[in-house]
Amino acid sequence: MLQSLLNTFWSEYIWLPPNTTWSDIAPGPEKLVIYTDHRHVFFPIPLALVFISLRYVLDRILYAPFGKYLGIKDIRPRRAPENPKLEAAYRSGPRNHKQLCALAKQLDLTERQVERWWRLRRSQDKPSTLTKFCENAWKVTFYVVNFSFGVYILWDKEWLWDIDQCYIGYPHQGLTDDIWWYYMISSAFYWSLTISQFWDVRRKDFWQMFVHHLATIALLSFSWVCNLHRIGTLVLLLHDCADIFVEGVKASKYAGYQKLCDSLFLALIVAWISTRVGIFPFYIIWSTLVRAPQLVPTFPAYYIFNSLLCLLLVLHVVWTTLILQIAYNAMKAGQMDGDVRSSTEVSDSPNHSNHSNNGSPTRRNKKNT
Repeated sequence: MLQSLLNTFWSEYIWLPPNTTWSDIAPGPEKLVIYTDHRHVFFPIPLALVFISLRYVLDRILYAPFGKYLGIKDIRPRRAPENPKLEAAYRSGPRNHKQLCALAKQLDLTERQVERWWRLRRSQDKPSTLTKFCENAWKVTFYVVNFSFGVYILWDKEWLWDIDQCYIGYPHQGLTDDIWWYYMISSAFYWSLTISQFWDVRRKDFWQMFVHHLATIALLSFSWVCNLHRIGTLVLLLHDCADIFVEGVKASKYAGYQKLCDSLFLALIVAWISTRVGIFPFYIIWSTLVRAPQLVPTFPAYYIFNSLLCLLLVLHVVWTTLILQIAYNAMKAGQMDGDVRSSTEVSDSPNHSNHSNNGSPTRRNKKNT
């Protein structure tokens, strides 16, 4: 039964152009070009665990000491007094005022005492500013390195300068070692973000980011299996560019460097709008919707890929609206305030540790340099 479902799902009719079989694009010594190996789509999963471990090490030997050097305090909120019944009620989920009154009566406490314990318990789950800084510093490091690597390996690739080359000759397009590593590293990082997102700082756009990571992983995986790696590398390069500034703005805000934060925010607006709502829809998606059908016969997977690309575009539009809203508020306030792409960090559920409902880090009267 399962094998029958898998055979139906991976039907050549769905995933490959007409008159093409899986054996045609299977790697082998007798082939004129090097094709992608579908088995390698699982390589990024264990590599993601390597990224998570590397981040853990860098947090302790590099990012945390650097953050402390910048003056970021690793201050933890005061812990709530031990109370098993209140703890059980807290973990069961949010309660309204009527339920809170009943709980106070049951425990022979005043409503004010229960509310005070509740506030302390919520604060206890909030990560410190240093923790948030380390998270963003790690992402900045990756995006800078990966974007630089992408530019380096794609600079001499013909499809970087002529997007039609992503489709001309498809599916018989050769794979090089540098593209293999670019795909594996990028996929592994998105896998690591998907995994670590459940214990990282929980922000307002948690589920949008979760969907974004899954859509990106699906695009990378399916495009790899179907040998559509050329257009995949362009999408990766485009996304890494703006994400450098997204994480840079947050890190500089947490470090208290307001002037640097404002400068990076202006750069973010330019980079984000030009890449995510400019180049991505009007160059990348336009090429897949208009040029690709003119150069390659369409097949069902073509519509799957375009649907995923359009899903990413919808998320980009949502985040663009938020960024412009922050920019508008910044102009009124005189400085960038809030968390880019997720203006608040939330703590809606007691079951989520490491959550915060404070939208911006504590301001410090620190001289900007």
